[in-house]
Amino acid sequence: MSSQILDVIGENFNTSRKIKGTSPRVEKSDGRVVLNYVDNEGTASALDITDIFPDDPAEVKKFQIPHIAQAVRQKNMPYLTWVIRAQIEAGANIIDICLDEISVDPDERNAWMQWVIPQAQEIAGVTLAIDSSDPKTIAIGLEVYDKSKSRPAINSVNLEDGRQDLIDLAKGHDALLFANARGREGMPQNAEERVENMTEIMGMMDKVGIPMTDRYLDPLAFPIGAGTEYGNHYLDAVRALRETYPEVHIFGGHSNISFGLPSRKAANNAFLIMSILAGCDTLMIDPVMNPPTGLADFKVAADTIAGKDEFAMNYMTHFRK
Repeated sequence: MSSQILDVIGENFNTSRKIKGTSPRVEKSDGRVVLNYVDNEGTASALDITDIFPDDPAEVKKFQIPHIAQAVRQKNMPYLTWVIRAQIEAGANIIDICLDEISVDPDERNAWMQWVIPQAQEIAGVTLAIDSSDPKTIAIGLEVYDKSKSRPAINSVNLEDGRQDLIDLAKGHDALLFANARGREGMPQNAEERVENMTEIMGMMDKVGIPMTDRYLDPLAFPIGAGTEYGNHYLDAVRALRETYPEVHIFGGHSNISFGLPSRKAANNAFLIMSILAGCDTLMIDPVMNPPTGLADFKVAADTIAGKDEFAMNYMTHFRK
């Protein structure tokens, strides 16, 4: 099990990530359009987005800048370094890497994964979670992963046809294995389906001997704006899984809960606290938007108050450090 009180999976290195075309970070000058940022050394820098930025002002209002995909295509190492290190500095100890939206062509996507993984390992000494809807892309990433620098993680196995092959892949590569609660026919409809699907996946991992503490279970968090009970479906599943499997890691795409809502940071923070109380020991978030600082302290204190820490020994050890 991780030595951290809370594992934090940074979700920002994903080619699906976009920024509004009307962002104040966008600057136009001398025929160029750039996305400004301040790098890890505090220097004002910019990502060139001239070739993808629309000329029509009406289109700009609707345009979403695919800044991660743009930086990858340009092999813009300063920008990619900033994205990765900003997450680590904010508290992430695992960085999720997903390139699915960089190309519809699987060969191109695989080639980009082959390039990105070694580059990201040069930037970060932490675990990289290789994330894709295509198991072949995950396998490609593992082939070029330098395990002398860190352990890889796979994101993720579920009950969809073909995804179970990732269990053997994780065993063969000594990788941490993320699993989500998607079923054979689609997404789970309630807490019970989430638990049933996760239990079946746990049985598959048992058969190949994936260590309990290498398993990260994701019951799936859906946007609360799309369904009033979605938050409770997730939290109830977390409680049931934690009771049944005390040694596994439990997480979720916690920022999903606020999708489509204003003041997303407030909703995310509330959901993170509720998830920790339900039994999560791992968070998957944008750690820059929702810094996890203080949440580890909260978890230790909450466990002590709830009677899970005999004579407050963990509490005293944690805070005396």
